Amino acid sequence: MKKTLIIIAVIAVVILLFYSFFKNTYNTMVQNGEQVDAQWAQVENVYQRRADLIPNLVNTVKGYAAHEQEVLTGVIEARAKATSVNLNAENLTEANMKAFQQAQEGLSGALSRLMVVVERYPDLKANQNFLELQAQLEGTENRITVERQKFNETTRVYNTYIKSFPQNFLASMFGFAAKPYFEAVAGAEAAPKVEF
Repeated sequence: MKKTLIIIAVIAVVILLFYSFFKNTYNTMVQNGEQVDAQWAQVENVYQRRADLIPNLVNTVKGYAAHEQEVLTGVIEARAKATSVNLNAENLTEANMKAFQQAQEGLSGALSRLMVVVERYPDLKANQNFLELQAQLEGTENRITVERQKFNETTRVYNTYIKSFPQNFLASMFGFAAKPYFEAVAGAEAAPKVEF
């Protein structure tokens, strides 16, 4: 009788240990996944802030550089394309992330061309409204960089956890998949060419 109670106690302890391990591992994967999703929402938030600033910036420039219609139209079209690529935390795949990044890089390129046009208009560069919008846009670009870095770090923690042994078995069993990172734009490693 005493031997049976010891065996039952050992089995109960082993079951409790397995339950605790599975519960803690699963809950950690869920928490890390939720952190990735929350950080992605913050990335979307700063990109949306940039998209919201662009119409005001374009309208301010329009008054000074009306004959630069091609550049202004390019910015508006790039903004429309960037805001049309909807990517949420549930469909963060590598292909979707690349499409999102391409659309955002298209908008960044259009904004760069707009800033080159602005250089031709000293009155515009001195306009207080334009200066405030430009400062807000620069601040937003910095926020985008910071939030992308935070997203990549959060994603790294999540991916490392679900790929580590023995969590990788539970991750595949419960459907936890690795999330993609933001990657540098092709050619970003080369220094820009400056000519005087």
